[in-house]
Amino acid sequence: MTTIRDVAKAAQVSVATVSRVLNNQGYVSAHSREKVERAIQELNYTPNAVARSLYKKKSKSIGFIIPDISNPFFPQLFRAVEKYLIDHEYTVLLFNSDDQLDRISNIMDSMRTEYVAGAIIVSDKIKEEHLAKLSIPVVAIDRVISEHVPSLTVNNYKNAREAIRYLVSQGCSNIAHVRGPKGVYNAEERFRGYRDEIAEQQLPSLVICGNYDLKTSLVATMELLDQHPEIDGIFAGNDIMAVGVIKALAKLGIQVPDQMKVIGFDGIEWGTTITPELTTMEQPIEQIGTKSGELLLNLIDGHVMDSHHYSFDAKLVVRDST
Repeated sequence: MTTIRDVAKAAQVSVATVSRVLNNQGYVSAHSREKVERAIQELNYTPNAVARSLYKKKSKSIGFIIPDISNPFFPQLFRAVEKYLIDHEYTVLLFNSDDQLDRISNIMDSMRTEYVAGAIIVSDKIKEEHLAKLSIPVVAIDRVISEHVPSLTVNNYKNAREAIRYLVSQGCSNIAHVRGPKGVYNAEERFRGYRDEIAEQQLPSLVICGNYDLKTSLVATMELLDQHPEIDGIFAGNDIMAVGVIKALAKLGIQVPDQMKVIGFDGIEWGTTITPELTTMEQPIEQIGTKSGELLLNLIDGHVMDSHHYSFDAKLVVRDST
């Protein structure tokens, strides 16, 4: 394998001169630069990115921590982030944490070893004090860590209320909510939106926990409908749980949307692969991914941003489940 010393020998210059050319730092005469570039081309030399990052104590890598790789929302979000960062010559290292603090701590140790330039984090367990060990720019997505940590979220509260208003407009008067895990930021905001809109509409409130899990939401929905057969509409706190709801309704022989209307939240691709196709509050995943990458790279470059917190609106996408 060709090394930087081989390039220096072929170009008849010092290793330091080759390094200055590779990093485009420091003075190199036009003649020497030409000789180095010719040697690099003739020897087909590719700089070792890992070695360069170890030497410079920084790299062109970004760490991305997600809580659940099995939730298809996060691979879609990762793809959007990665697309933007690759276009800006960064690579993205994906870490699945299961939102466990001990795993997150180990991941942070790994990111320090890799000398990542910055991090994008989705977590309800990480607090601002946990980030001190990283000493790199951090951006939060889908969660708010603190007022001092830049974040990008949808307006979960507002959009949840919009989902309930839509079900009411479709004739629903007994609307249940399959909520996400307690203590999870977006689950709490979507529950709060449901609760307040139901109260304003003067409708009965029925809430079960589906834990952002298909099987849990399926079982919970069957139990709920056994106790409350009068329910005619269900708002699921994410699309995975909405799929669980629709499977439960199929098992019970309840027709969607004739006997029950179902709406989810997130806009993942699963929603178009089931029958009936899922009505949902669709997050602008591509826009969030692009903006998070842009924000992080600006922070890495030391730019001062006008705002550190960005809120996006989810869009009502009407399909066959309502």
